[in-house]
Amino acid sequence: MSKRFKLIEEFLINFLKEETFKTGLSGAVVGLSGGIDSAVVAVLAKKAFNDRLLCVMMPSHYSSSSSIDDAKELAEKFGLKYEIASISELLRAYSENQNSTNLRIGNFSARMRMSILFDISARERALVLGTSNKSELLLGYGTLFGDLASAINPIGDLYKSEIFEFAEYLGVNDAIINKPPSADLWEGQSDEEDLGYTYAQLDRALKAYVENRLSRDEMIEHGFEDELVDLIINRIYQNQFKRKPPIIAKLTSRTIGHDFLYPRDIKL
Repeated sequence: MSKRFKLIEEFLINFLKEETFKTGLSGAVVGLSGGIDSAVVAVLAKKAFNDRLLCVMMPSHYSSSSSIDDAKELAEKFGLKYEIASISELLRAYSENQNSTNLRIGNFSARMRMSILFDISARERALVLGTSNKSELLLGYGTLFGDLASAINPIGDLYKSEIFEFAEYLGVNDAIINKPPSADLWEGQSDEEDLGYTYAQLDRALKAYVENRLSRDEMIEHGFEDELVDLIINRIYQNQFKRKPPIIAKLTSRTIGHDFLYPRDIKL
């Protein structure tokens, strides 16, 4: 297993360097939440960019105290340069008269954090790194133009259960690895409670459907619960729009996203 993760580590470090340097930039910015996904990305980015990496902690009054403590502990262990940009006042200023639900507050918080990250990236002349794993991307478990936004994403092809193993290999703090997965968007929020299943259960089903291409009926025959199978299939298709750029109505012979498809690193 360690040999596999060593190869993944080397590949992702090179990926980060190549995809960043080809844009003419030389550094990266990542939101460091105290969660396992951002921790893995931060450790990889430190190896790729050294002091040209800036981590940004963006707590709100809804954040648990352990989140920023865990993020600071990780920063100290790996020598991560960081700054803190609280979103509490921004969040209060907007939401206090909105009669918002937890979901709306969570989505708005995620989008404010991403706005701050992109603003800081402009100041630093750096790229914003994504921290969404494959499980979240497939299930649409994220906020469009919030935590799902980034310039490049090194972990989007790793399932959540693989992230836990990879984090252990990279030496991420035990406090981060062992705590229940949570976007920490409101008090007591739990990813797995929101989804209704553990990530271990979800990833087994996702791999069967996506990687092994089993049909719904074949998955049932293999012993997966009907409810779990229907959940992942419905979420994959319902959230396809979150995995693609906005669709442009085609009016001309060459439309962006349809038949004007130059690669991002094309050179004149």
